[in-house]
Amino acid sequence: MRELKRGFTYYRQHPGEPFVNRGLDSERLLVAASPSDDIADSHWLRADVDHHFVREALAAGVDYRDNVEITEVAITKRGVKLNGHQFDFVIDASGPGGFLARQLAIPSGLARTHTRSALVFSHFKDVKTMPEVVPNLPEGPYPDDWAAVHHIVDGGWMYALRFDNGVTSAGFALAPAGLAAVTRSKAPDAAALWRLLLDRYPMISAAFGDATPTRPIAFRARIQHRLTRATGERWALMPHAYAFVDPLFSTGIAWSFRAIERLALCFEDGLPDAKALARYAALLHAEADQIDRLVAGAYDAMARFDLFAAHAMIYFATVSYAEVRQRLVKADPWSGFLGVGDPVLEPLPRASQRRLGRKGFAQWVASAIAPRNIAGLADPAAHNLYPVDVVVLVGRPAVGGLRREGIIAAPPARGGGGGPCPPHARGGPGGGGAWGSLPAWTPACMAPAAATRRSSTPPVPLSTHGARPEWSRT
Repeated sequence: MRELKRGFTYYRQHPGEPFVNRGLDSERLLVAASPSDDIADSHWLRADVDHHFVREALAAGVDYRDNVEITEVAITKRGVKLNGHQFDFVIDASGPGGFLARQLAIPSGLARTHTRSALVFSHFKDVKTMPEVVPNLPEGPYPDDWAAVHHIVDGGWMYALRFDNGVTSAGFALAPAGLAAVTRSKAPDAAALWRLLLDRYPMISAAFGDATPTRPIAFRARIQHRLTRATGERWALMPHAYAFVDPLFSTGIAWSFRAIERLALCFEDGLPDAKALARYAALLHAEADQIDRLVAGAYDAMARFDLFAAHAMIYFATVSYAEVRQRLVKADPWSGFLGVGDPVLEPLPRASQRRLGRKGFAQWVASAIAPRNIAGLADPAAHNLYPVDVVVLVGRPAVGGLRREGIIAAPPARGGGGGPCPPHARGGPGGGGAWGSLPAWTPACMAPAAATRRSSTPPVPLSTHGARPEWSRT
């Protein structure tokens, strides 16, 4: 199962109050991740993705073992023994509280993480769309529901991710104060908590009131975890076996892929040495801190949507800048994730937390991200509706170390443009004619008319067969 993920949609919901359509002044934020349906990112059902990766691994010759419980580990200078079988090296991708964390008794580092949130979640069918619940909102850069949808509530937020079979994955992530506002129980009944939250927020209730869960509603009292070590002799942890903060800014997939690239480089000349593993661990440590600062600041800002939207611009400026650099400049997997190591971007989440609530906060954010703002973000004239616009990119004086002329001439280093788009997606002549200043690698469907296209018609659901879009890196 999968579905279009055209961007990131946010609304502010208030207890006991319906969402108010104030036109362009509504408490609403849409940030596009693609200019058209045809080259959009996708949501993926985790089980389907895992199955796909297992099949690819088998095709590559990996000796895959399923339903194996590992109960013993012995690590020596000669290798690693798991249940008596000898291996040269172990990479643990078993997630929070995983195998090596238990077997090696790695101490918790959770005290270093500021974010705290509980989660109540399930999958639901027959969830209504935003136009059904709040009609006639101003058109955005994409249909609101074909995105990662976020409802900001008091002390937390809700996600809603649609799949092409009519099922929606949804859940509330609640800070301690947000959970305490609806229940005093530290171990509440999940279904009862879900109903309390729907009753508290009328618009969410209108969307989910007639929906039915396709699996039991579940509750986790705390979703954060952190360890004090990520590597050792003959072993390494993947990011989410080492630390997890919160799904708010969708950092998990990109962070994991970055780690895979780094570990692959560590094995290029044989087994990783101590220096390479220390480098890998140091980056995970700094990146876990960075994700936490960004997410904790967002939770602090949730009471006021204008502050939340401004703080979110730090995230979107960081990832859009990284995406363009990756497409135009040869990417270095050892470069820090989410702005780590960047003298402009790395300090911003911490600085934002300190400045939050001060007069002129939004103006400070706009100024702070300006040296990396290749997407035209933090612009009051946009009314929180941001399309993908290549003209904005080309209009910036320098991006990723390239000047304007270099951006126009450069082919993509990996991923991205150059390929043709279906005729119905074309909004202009692309790299020539009236748009002669666009990059040579720009697909025709990313010409300005298509880049700012605001379709109000839901896209045709994607089949679960055939070609698969690229993973989102945001």
